Amino acid sequence: MRFAAIADVHGNHLALEAVLADIAALGISEIVNLGDCLSGPLEAGKTADRLMSLDALTVRGNHDRYLVESPADAMPSWEQHAYGQLSAAHLGWLRALPFSAVYRDEVYLCHATPGHDETYWLESVSPDGHVFLKPLEEIEALAEGIEQPLILCGHSHVPRMVRLSDGRLIVNPGSVGCPGYSDDTPYEHKVEVGHPLACYGIIEKTASGFAPQFRTVAYDHMAMSRLARENGRPDWAGALATGWVR
Repeated sequence: MRFAAIADVHGNHLALEAVLADIAALGISEIVNLGDCLSGPLEAGKTADRLMSLDALTVRGNHDRYLVESPADAMPSWEQHAYGQLSAAHLGWLRALPFSAVYRDEVYLCHATPGHDETYWLESVSPDGHVFLKPLEEIEALAEGIEQPLILCGHSHVPRMVRLSDGRLIVNPGSVGCPGYSDDTPYEHKVEVGHPLACYGIIEKTASGFAPQFRTVAYDHMAMSRLARENGRPDWAGALATGWVR
């Protein structure tokens, strides 16, 4: 078993195309998508068309949910620009996405955690806005009841891997299209990966177990930075240009 895992594309069509080209060059044909596909001030429509053409097993992220559950006149800020680019077919695809899924009987997929699509699984946020690796006991508590040996999640945009005490592995492949952002839940904080490259993961099952690899791919990130600035989001423009939120 060898497949690619992508997450948090956030409407970044150029980053997605670069990642898909890298996956194809490696001879990998199967992809799973961990959600948050379209939201952001970039190219939601083009991204939706490309993701729908993949027919990849995809789970729903919190921002995917906002696009189909929020009233059009009360969209959250990340959704406002994206929603105007989406057709009825795009929105129908989002509505049909499952909250979680199992790939090849051995891999559990969700966007954030099994119980909630807005909770970081592997990270905690302190009241002063510091983002840090969650204690193992808290990570394991969120994995109770999951039987699959490999668990994939996204949401935090941070490439990270944690092995549980019983040998199960939790992997976040990082974000394809959004290397930094600010949020106010549970406290004001920033997530910054420190570089503008597109991130994704390759998972291979070997005789010794699952062996994830984190990959980064260069693309024309400055074109996406300029587009974000043109669309009135200097915070996105900065993150896409540098991987830092300034």
